[in-house]
Amino acid sequence: MQNNSASGSTSLRSVNNLDTTFVMSNATINIENLRLRTFIGFNPDELIKQQDIVINALIEFDASTPSVTDNETDTLDYKVITKAIIKHVEDGKFRLVEKLNADIIAIIMDNPQVLKTQVRVEKPHALRFADSVSVSLNAERI
Repeated sequence: MQNNSASGSTSLRSVNNLDTTFVMSNATINIENLRLRTFIGFNPDELIKQQDIVINALIEFDASTPSVTDNETDTLDYKVITKAIIKHVEDGKFRLVEKLNADIIAIIMDNPQVLKTQVRVEKPHALRFADSVSVSLNAERI
């Protein structure tokens, strides 16, 4: 196995006894429609009543090792990240969706295996004639 550290990929010469060569790219975990309730907003009624939010996250990490070893200790544990997000959101109070989103990104990027992430936080029913309003933020390890 040859590691091309500049690209974050690994060139494999033999996988499952097949004679083949390819480049493994990074993996992306998708957390879709994580529905939680929290205090979000600054209007008087929003300060005393929890509201629904919906979180979507793309989490990119180097999957070259777990793709070969098939060992769960080599991969990114998205369950640990999701539990930390749930606890932070449900225990918190936020005035702005942007702040909540930045906090979620910080939780995700706290894991050293994460290379980059994109998070969208939706606030359903924030506007009368819209399904939801959302804010997306991105972060990338430098």
